[in-house]
Amino acid sequence: MLRIGLTGGIGAGKSVVSGRLAALGAVIVDSDLIAREVVAAGTDGLRAVAAEFGPDVLRADGTLDRPALGAVVFADPERLAALNAIVHPLVRARSAELEAAAGPDDLVVHDVPLLAENGLAPLYDLVVVVDAEDEVRLDRLVRLRGMAEAEAKARMAAQATREDRLSIADLVIDNGGTPEELDARVREVWEQLKGRR
Repeated sequence: MLRIGLTGGIGAGKSVVSGRLAALGAVIVDSDLIAREVVAAGTDGLRAVAAEFGPDVLRADGTLDRPALGAVVFADPERLAALNAIVHPLVRARSAELEAAAGPDDLVVHDVPLLAENGLAPLYDLVVVVDAEDEVRLDRLVRLRGMAEAEAKARMAAQATREDRLSIADLVIDNGGTPEELDARVREVWEQLKGRR
């Protein structure tokens, strides 16, 4: 088994690459998806979040009110740390379960948005960074995701710099060109990963 950390700045196309790697046969462990799972209605994770942050972070139907929680934690680093202390161990445990279910010859790709920011590169055999120029990422966030330019810039600024991400990369997938160019690069990287398994 080869454990691969996949990351990229917001708007770089990491999710697209993750999907293409899955289609080629990779086992995907998606941290964002798992982070939602572990605080779904009825979970111990959601109960812990509600106990820490109070009933105002729950909707009437008992699900997590993400905007309400975000308003609390993104304005206060200590409250964000409290949330991370609840969610991160649950995500790690579920990720480990998914990885353990993979076969010995599988390529397990951990899709981790904040891999560089959280110093997680040493946890993986290889790190793959999906990269695009900042101007390209900004354009995608505004044009394709409908973000206001100021919001897009703030989200980009809150993440590791492009240079920081590239400094931990074993392999880079350039996603600044056409979809066809991206497909070709993903296939190249897939072959390289298989060769290192």
